[in-house]
Amino acid sequence: MSKNKTNFLVQGSILAMAGILVRVIGIIYRVPVQNILGSEGTAYYGAAYDVYSLFLLISSMSMPLAVSKIVSIKLAKNQIKNAYRAFIGALIVGLVIGVTVSAVIFYGAEFFAKMWGYPSAVYAIKVLAPVLLIMSVLGVLRGFFQGMGTMMPTAISQILEQVANAIVSIVGALFLFKLGKDAGQSAALGAAGSTLGTLVGATVAFIFLVFVYMMYVPVLKRQLKKNRLAPEESYMDLSKELMLTIVPVLLSTTVYNFSSILDSGVFGNICSKVFHMEESVYSAMYGIYSGSYKLLTTAPIAIASALSAAIVPSIIRSITAKDNYTAIRKIESSMRLTMVIAIPAGMGLSVLGGPILELLFNINPADMDYASKIMMLSVVTVIVFAMSTISNAVLQGINRMRTPIFNALIGMIIHYIALVLMLVVFKPNLYAVVIGDIIFGLAVCILNAISIYRYIGYKQEVVKTFLLPLAASAIMGAITLGVYKISYMVTGINAVSCILAIMVAIVAYGLSLLLIKGISEEELRMLPKGEKIVYLLKRFSLL
Repeated sequence: MSKNKTNFLVQGSILAMAGILVRVIGIIYRVPVQNILGSEGTAYYGAAYDVYSLFLLISSMSMPLAVSKIVSIKLAKNQIKNAYRAFIGALIVGLVIGVTVSAVIFYGAEFFAKMWGYPSAVYAIKVLAPVLLIMSVLGVLRGFFQGMGTMMPTAISQILEQVANAIVSIVGALFLFKLGKDAGQSAALGAAGSTLGTLVGATVAFIFLVFVYMMYVPVLKRQLKKNRLAPEESYMDLSKELMLTIVPVLLSTTVYNFSSILDSGVFGNICSKVFHMEESVYSAMYGIYSGSYKLLTTAPIAIASALSAAIVPSIIRSITAKDNYTAIRKIESSMRLTMVIAIPAGMGLSVLGGPILELLFNINPADMDYASKIMMLSVVTVIVFAMSTISNAVLQGINRMRTPIFNALIGMIIHYIALVLMLVVFKPNLYAVVIGDIIFGLAVCILNAISIYRYIGYKQEVVKTFLLPLAASAIMGAITLGVYKISYMVTGINAVSCILAIMVAIVAYGLSLLLIKGISEEELRMLPKGEKIVYLLKRFSLL
């Protein structure tokens, strides 16, 4: 069990580290892109990306999880041939869905842009249309490798995708922003230029995974020969199984992500139709949320998303072997690791929100105080969304595919009632959007926790998972804020003070967590390079 659990954590950590790196690259390139586009162009980019994200949910976001789930089940039963046939069937399904959805979004771009309340986002939406086809096939390839038990191809492809995305996004935004000046459409064309990065990045990732797959084909052929006597399922039966898996995952993922995706549409329509605000005014306001707050807070949540990809096939193997004890231990480990990393990351954003915004983004001075206050809610946002993400994966891993759908649907209804009331009663402001998101995430967390306990008997541990990381994060936050203020008083340079405070924060959190016994030697050993970490800590008498 120990080896199995360690491998699960290592695979999850690989994808988590890749996810963190991808988010860091995303933050780095979005800074110059946002500064090129301005708040208005950023809002058009955000609206186009929300439309794209909605159709990505429908077409392919559920594909990696669904394919990895089926492949994992077949491999757990030693049915390698059926695992491969399921992969081929998924490729065909992915192609059909991808072509259909790409055509819908391309030819309906103007309709969707107007429906969202941002007509100028039409060019960016059209650029993103072919990406949906690529991502459909890419999702199947990633799911196949994840189901085989390796996260490395997915991790590397994500990094390559983001690097290409970063380079092309900056160049495209700058070129088309300048090109659009004469026509008075700098913001709209600049947003379209930035979305070119998404297209090129997806293409690069696709080419890489095809190359990896071709390298793996000889090994796969040998495995298939050894597995000739295993029962062979028809493509029709495997396709039915795939669809029965995809639909619940699709509905769950769609409903879960609907809240944040449709926020821009609700905000834009209420601003334009209820309060009759100009598009440029409310676009600039929403650009602060989509371009700064949302970008920064999604980085820690990537850890939960990465662990989710690792936990589903791992739990499936334990459940298939009727080993509930190991499954529960895996759930506990994933919850703990997620919170140990996500809580301090969220606390850091809350404490240093203003300085980080000033360091990274060219925000109008009149909006900086507003944006800084919103950042103070980061720690709550990160905790509830990281927890709800990982708990969704747990429910899918124990084969309760419908439960996350109903839980997310209830959370979404509560979210939109709260959001509309706050926007109408208190007039358009970003606090309503942020608080509405928190309400949704919290509702899903509570409902998922109840469901997990009911189906597998796992009761969420609170002290080591939440309270100790929160205590260590609070100590870290106080030290970090003090270091920043003292450094700023001495140097008067925000960049130097911010970077120094972040470096101190990492050390302060690690030491605080060790001193209050928030992480054990056994847990440290389960991490990648855990033995070396334990050795170094003991050498300096920290463990």
